[in-house]
Amino acid sequence: MPPRSSIFSHLGADMAASVAVFLVALPLCLGVATASGALPVTGIIAGIIGGIVVGLFSGSHTSVSGPAAGLTAVVASQITALGSFETFLTALMIAGLIQILLGVFKAGFIAEFFPSSVIKGLLTAIGLILILKQIPHLAGHDPDPDGEMSFFQFDNRNTFTELIDTVTDLQPGALLVGFISLLALLAWDKIQWLKKSPIPSSFIIVLLGVGLNLLLKRFGDVWDIESSHLVQVKESKSWGEMLDLLKFPNFTWNSLPVYKAAITIAIVASLETLLNLEAVDRLDPQHRVSPPSRELIAQGVGNTLSGLIGGIPITSLVVRSTVNINSGARTKLSAILHGLLMLLFVVFLPRVLNLIPLSSLAAILIMTGFKLAHPKNFIYMWKAGKYQFLPFITTVVAILFTDLLVGIIIGLLFSVGFILRSNLRRPISQVVEKHVSGEVLRVRLANQVSFLNKAALSRLFNERPDVKHLLIDATDSDYIDPDILELIESLKNDIGPAHGVQVSLVGFRKKYDMEDEILFIDYTNRELRDQLTPDMVIDILKEGNKRFLSGHRISRDLLRQASATASSQFPMAVILSCIDSRAPTEMLFDLGLGDVFTIRIAGNVARDKVLASMEYACLVAGAKLIMVLGHTSCGAVGAAVDLTLSGKKAWEATGCEHLDILIDKIKLSIDGTLHQKAGHWSKEERKQYVDETARRNVIQNMHYIMKESHALYQLTEQGKIRIIGGMYNISTGTIEFFEA
Repeated sequence: MPPRSSIFSHLGADMAASVAVFLVALPLCLGVATASGALPVTGIIAGIIGGIVVGLFSGSHTSVSGPAAGLTAVVASQITALGSFETFLTALMIAGLIQILLGVFKAGFIAEFFPSSVIKGLLTAIGLILILKQIPHLAGHDPDPDGEMSFFQFDNRNTFTELIDTVTDLQPGALLVGFISLLALLAWDKIQWLKKSPIPSSFIIVLLGVGLNLLLKRFGDVWDIESSHLVQVKESKSWGEMLDLLKFPNFTWNSLPVYKAAITIAIVASLETLLNLEAVDRLDPQHRVSPPSRELIAQGVGNTLSGLIGGIPITSLVVRSTVNINSGARTKLSAILHGLLMLLFVVFLPRVLNLIPLSSLAAILIMTGFKLAHPKNFIYMWKAGKYQFLPFITTVVAILFTDLLVGIIIGLLFSVGFILRSNLRRPISQVVEKHVSGEVLRVRLANQVSFLNKAALSRLFNERPDVKHLLIDATDSDYIDPDILELIESLKNDIGPAHGVQVSLVGFRKKYDMEDEILFIDYTNRELRDQLTPDMVIDILKEGNKRFLSGHRISRDLLRQASATASSQFPMAVILSCIDSRAPTEMLFDLGLGDVFTIRIAGNVARDKVLASMEYACLVAGAKLIMVLGHTSCGAVGAAVDLTLSGKKAWEATGCEHLDILIDKIKLSIDGTLHQKAGHWSKEERKQYVDETARRNVIQNMHYIMKESHALYQLTEQGKIRIIGGMYNISTGTIEFFEA
């Protein structure tokens, strides 16, 4: 348990929250017991134990436990099957011991596998159920137990028929109290000073309800709220009479049905607890995480004790926990105190409790339900996409039209089925990469590759008949099923060759005994380079920039490329670009090692030494393209513009002794309108002029190359190379290709 100081560090907030939870929990305890086919007192016992005992052992700060609405059908059927409530108590004791063992062996880990869409569906569904189930109680129509959460009720009615019946069974007094309570809660939520009050709104609403009940008694029978529409706690005249209400197990240890019932209760109660605990943690404003295995132990202790002294099964509960959180609870002390309050009031002050109208409590629960099922939840899940929305809405509908337990199971099964279907359809990531040697279909295996992925891998060749090179990438895979490894080996050695497809492997771990092998060429070699034309090189650069823009860049093994190109190089192009750090050429065109020569110089200026590099690249190394690549917001071009306006030399303005050689070359691209425009231009107009000058500078340097290098000019005339320009937009990432 947490240290004493941490439990009592928020005593005021926790005490206020405990009152709110107690007021809501009391009628729910009575209602769940009645719906389960047990005496009302059994629900009170379970509520007290769930608050005090489970609260002490639990590691959750906000979860509140009590009699489980989701187990009403299970409890009712097991009491009938076992023949007596005393035998059922024996089964409940054993179920509690099983839960303790589950917690000791860390079975709470299964909570990590609950899909978030199902958890959100659970919360939303409970919110809708609270609204629909409490509307009749708000209007004074109270034939079904207050804790009834199932769509189909034990009185052969359902949620919707109960709503219809409410129209013809309105109780004026109860309806007035419920309506005023609801208005008061709405006002409390809107008025800031009330909202910040340390006194929980539910406590004031209950006091208001009691006051209105006493007031309405003076207006005659029409407005008088009958006892059937009030909280009904049995009043005992003596301790002996009170103890007579308790039931004890008959310790039937040698009955197989008892153990079957115990296992059923343990599994169902544990599943509901873990789901509710996960849901409650999502509501916690401090985002604390409750230890699930410890919670199983706490619930096990609670259920064992509940079985010993005549209670019904206990689980963590979303409704009470939500009220707890909304009322400002900070630690688990609020849950413990709510159990103590229930014990004290039921034993010593039942007459006070019996003055509380059910309609005022219904108003509190309706507001709680609205917060859980707020319309924005549906909008958020819709925007999250079908993989979130469909399991979410399936869970909501299933819970709404069955009960909590069945609905959750349907939601989980749908989610699992949805995941399996998704695995069968798209278990792997597929992307077509355009290498210099041609297209390669890269198949990236998932982190965990099971037999479920087998069908999709088998269908690869049927779905992509145009593929000639297949690369299976296991870099991200921690586990690959033996069936999948066998299939991959067959794809590589048998199925692939039969379809005329080369299958390459990369990223397989040593334990799989499958060596990496790349059968296609993913860098520029002599044979590929010689097959290229200048226009084909331009297309390769354009495709590379498209990949850069989309974020789907080719995955390259750069170390392997470094080894492959160590002895020789056969680049397909030479690119003259600026030294600007925001324009890394190989990244902008998504290129690998050995694909291009790169010359970088401030302002992408072509000087005699640059020409020497270009001539070598094309005449000796065989490059098919020269590209002069400028960019927007070029610092060198901007400096040339500013220096032209100021009339200074670069060395005077910056102290750089050799910069004027480049600046003077760039100044050749500045047109005669500079001084006219500069007199009144804005910051944006200056930027636009600098970008226009940068473009003219690219064209100027392309002309310079053609004029000053007879060798390169001859190659262009013969069609062996092309000289083109480009402008890289540093804001958008796009590259514009153009001729001189």
